Amino acid sequence: MATFKYCLDCNNLLYPREDKTNRRLLFACRNCQYEEDADNLCVYRHEIIHAASEQTMIVSDLSADPTLPRANVICEKCGSQEAVFFQSTSRRADAKMTLFYVCGNRNCSHRWSE
Repeated sequence: MATFKYCLDCNNLLYPREDKTNRRLLFACRNCQYEEDADNLCVYRHEIIHAASEQTMIVSDLSADPTLPRANVICEKCGSQEAVFFQSTSRRADAKMTLFYVCGNRNCSHRWSE
C-alpha cells in the first residue's frame, strides 16, 4: 500500500524524483530543497481518464459556444437542422477519431456521436 511522505522542513508533500547521475529514486519537496532516499522503488501513478461524453457535460451550453464549428445536421430529438461539433480530446491510444455533435437548439441540447 502506498503512503504519503511529507517534508521534515516545511511539512509539504514529497514527490518522487529520479537522480539520473546516481541512478536512485528520491522523494523531494517542491517548495524547499529537502529530499530523502526512497525506501520502496515502486512509484504509483493514478490517472483519471474521462470519456468524451463526460467532457461535454462540463460545459452546459455548448450550442452557444462561438468557437465551435457548425454543421447542417438534423437532430433526432427535436428536428433542428443545426448542430455544433468537435472531436474527442482524448489522448488514449485506443481512442477513435469520433465527431461529437450537440444540437443547436438551446432548448434541446441533445448530444450524439458519429
